[in-house]
Amino acid sequence: MIERYSRPEMTAIWTPENRYRKWLDIEVFACEAHAELGNIPRDAVERIKAKASFDVPRIDEIEKTVKHDVIAFLTSVADYIGDDSRFVHLGMTSSDVLDTSFALLLAEASDLIISDIKRLMEVIKRRAFEHKMTPMMGRSHGIHAEPVTFGLKMALWYDEMRRNLRRMEAARETVAYGKISGAVGTFANIDPRVEVYVCGKAGLKPAPCSTQVIQRDRHAEFFSALAIIASSIEKFAVEIRHLQRTEVLEAEEFFSKGQKGSSAMPHKRNPVLSENLTGLARLIRGYAVSAMENVALWHERDISHSSVERIIGPDATILLDFMLNRAIGLIDNLVIYPDNMMRNLNLMRGLIYSQRVLLKLATAGASREKAYTLVQRNAMKVWEEGKDFQDELCNDQDVRGYLGEDEIREAFDLGYHLKHVDTIFTRVFGG
Repeated sequence: MIERYSRPEMTAIWTPENRYRKWLDIEVFACEAHAELGNIPRDAVERIKAKASFDVPRIDEIEKTVKHDVIAFLTSVADYIGDDSRFVHLGMTSSDVLDTSFALLLAEASDLIISDIKRLMEVIKRRAFEHKMTPMMGRSHGIHAEPVTFGLKMALWYDEMRRNLRRMEAARETVAYGKISGAVGTFANIDPRVEVYVCGKAGLKPAPCSTQVIQRDRHAEFFSALAIIASSIEKFAVEIRHLQRTEVLEAEEFFSKGQKGSSAMPHKRNPVLSENLTGLARLIRGYAVSAMENVALWHERDISHSSVERIIGPDATILLDFMLNRAIGLIDNLVIYPDNMMRNLNLMRGLIYSQRVLLKLATAGASREKAYTLVQRNAMKVWEEGKDFQDELCNDQDVRGYLGEDEIREAFDLGYHLKHVDTIFTRVFGG
C-alpha cells in the first residue's frame, strides 16, 4: 500500500516471499523437533528440508478456492514435498505459524528502525555540538521568554531519541515471542518441547502462556512505541515549521536547485518535509489505537485482529522507517541563520532580561511583590510604547532606589543565561 515511502530493506520484509519463507522455516523447525522426539522419521525430515518450497502465484490461486491462506500455503508446499508432507504442520494450528512468523517480521522491522534511530541520534548530536553556543530566543506559549541556544534544542531532541531507542529495544523484546501450542494453547496435540525448539531456532522466546494466539497486549505495546517515536519526530518537525516562518526565519529546510514551492507563487520556500512528517505521525498514532483495539478478543481467539494487523504491520513499520530517514536528511541539511536568531533575541528591546532584574531587586531588599510591580510597569512601556527596557529601568527612580545603573546594565548579559550549557551537554552526551 505504501511501499513507495520506504527503503527497499524495509519493504522487502513485508513481501509475500519473505512472509511465506518465515512460514516454511517454522514448519521445517517443527518437523525437526518432532524428529528429535521420535514422532516422525529422521529421513523424512531430511527429505522435507531438501524439497520444501512454495510458489506464491500457486498459493494465491489455491486461496481463491479454499479461502484460507495457511491451507493454501500448505497445499503449495505439499506439491514440492510429496508424501512426506503428511508430517508437516503436525499438531499445529494456523495461528502457530501466523503469530510466530509475525513476531519474526516485527523483529526484523525493529532492527531496521533501531538502526534508523541511532543514525538520527548521530545527526542530531553533530548539529547540537555545531550550534552548542549559538544563542537564540527561548519561547513559552510562542512568546519570547529567555535565551537558549540552538545546540540546547538539539540536545533536548537527542535525549528524547535516546528514550525512544530504549522504547524500541524494549518493544522488540516484548513482541519477539512465538507459540506452537495448538488450537487453544493447551499443547493437546503437540509437545511443548516442539515450541521451545522452534522458538529457539527462530531466535524467539516461547510465550509462557497463550491461547490460539499470542496475546495482543504485546503488539499494542509495540505499535504504541512506534507511535511515540513518530510523535517525537512530529515534535521536531513542528519546531522546524515554526522556526521557518517568514517572521522568524531562524532555521529553514534545505531548498535544492530546481525545487519549486508553489504553483502560483514563485517566491515560496515551504517546510514541506516537516509538514509531511507531521501528517504521517497522525497515521501511526491511529495504528497504535487499532493495535489496542485488538487486545480484546473473544474467548481463546477470534479473527478480528487479523485484518487489522495485515495493514498496520507493514504500514506502521514502513512509515516509521520512512519518517526516520526523512528526519535524518531534514536535520542533517537544515539551514541555520544565527544572525536572525540574534536579531529576534533583541527584538523586544531587552524584555527577556526581566527575571534577572526582578531577582536583583529582591536581593537588594525589595519584596517580591514590589520588585514584580516595578519590573512589570517598565516592561509594559516596552510592549505598549516601544520603549527600551534598560533605559526605562535606569530612569525609574523607584528602581534606582534599589539598584545603581551599573547593576541594572549588568542584568542585561546574554552570557549569564548560557553559563550552564556545558553542564547540560555533559549530562546529555557525557564527558
